[in-house]
Amino acid sequence: MIENGKISPNQFTLLVTLSMIGSPILLLPSMLAIEAKQDAWITAILGVGMGLLVICLYNMVGRRMKNTTFIQYHQAVLGKWMGSLVSLLYLAYFFLISALDLRDIGEFMITHTLGETPIEAILILFTAIVVMGARLGMEVLARTAQIFFPWVLLMFSILVIFVLPEVSLDRAKPILDEGMLPVFRGAYQFVGFPFFEMVVFLMIFPYVNKAKQAGKAFLKGGLIGGTFLIIVTSLSILVLGEDISARSIFPSYLLAKRISIGDFIERIEAVVAGIWMITIFLKLTVLFYATALGLGQLCRLKDYRPLLFPLALILIVLSLVIYPNVTYHLQFVMKYWTLFTSVFGVFLLLLLFIVEKVRKQQKRSKSVEA
Repeated sequence: MIENGKISPNQFTLLVTLSMIGSPILLLPSMLAIEAKQDAWITAILGVGMGLLVICLYNMVGRRMKNTTFIQYHQAVLGKWMGSLVSLLYLAYFFLISALDLRDIGEFMITHTLGETPIEAILILFTAIVVMGARLGMEVLARTAQIFFPWVLLMFSILVIFVLPEVSLDRAKPILDEGMLPVFRGAYQFVGFPFFEMVVFLMIFPYVNKAKQAGKAFLKGGLIGGTFLIIVTSLSILVLGEDISARSIFPSYLLAKRISIGDFIERIEAVVAGIWMITIFLKLTVLFYATALGLGQLCRLKDYRPLLFPLALILIVLSLVIYPNVTYHLQFVMKYWTLFTSVFGVFLLLLLFIVEKVRKQQKRSKSVEA
């Protein structure tokens, strides 16, 4: 292994939790409100339940990898050439998500905070920080998650407590006015964004120092992260209503703007921005690190770090050309993303299961014949 670091199950849980929050805390409430309207909160609960089943699939794969990496597992099951091809597809997938998340950062910053700053400058500065995090390695990244999680929890608690006076249960009525079909459609999107993206943690799975607890840690992180997203989606519906939530690209940021307590505590949207910047930094760094680490393993390099700078340059350019604006991105995610990402989050993993099982049966039959 070109990465010798080890992380604890608790650190793994926090990495999964904060990565789960990442982009969805800003974009997901709008997506679910467009699809399920006032029932978006039901969609979020159903989506988390379905997403945890997906993580159970990832845990099954993680246990089968044993002492090998995700890249080596592909080659062991599919052979050198086909395994390398599948590995390259996964690395391209991780890199694509990195570019999308980086562009989301730039769009948010120039829209809400740094309107006069060129988006290129924001992308370069943020990428430089991501490269620093990836260069320091997995152990440092895990400790960073430990440091940041209490702050994220504190800022999220402040948001929830201060926005509670604006809550109106009437905005969630009528419940299931259009039946369960819109709810299932929204849950389908929720599973694709972000649960299918969590397949990237199979790159880190072998480095958890207590392998037997890695699966539980993964599942726990998905549950905690999913709970954050359920609360944000519910508050968006109960405070803003389904119409404003659906028409706003970043409804959770707008949610913080509605806070007003005694004409003294107002406009604390920086809290939401802080939560998002911390969580998306960790998610983006995990994706970028996994891409560089996997490419290094695939090319049999002694160290993945020389790959970071050229990958960073490509990432910045790709993020600028990957979509014209954030509205286009939102529509693409709603219509096509779950179908696209299911190829990597489900179908290729099931293919690995089938091929591995067939090969084991062939070996058993040969041994019986012998």
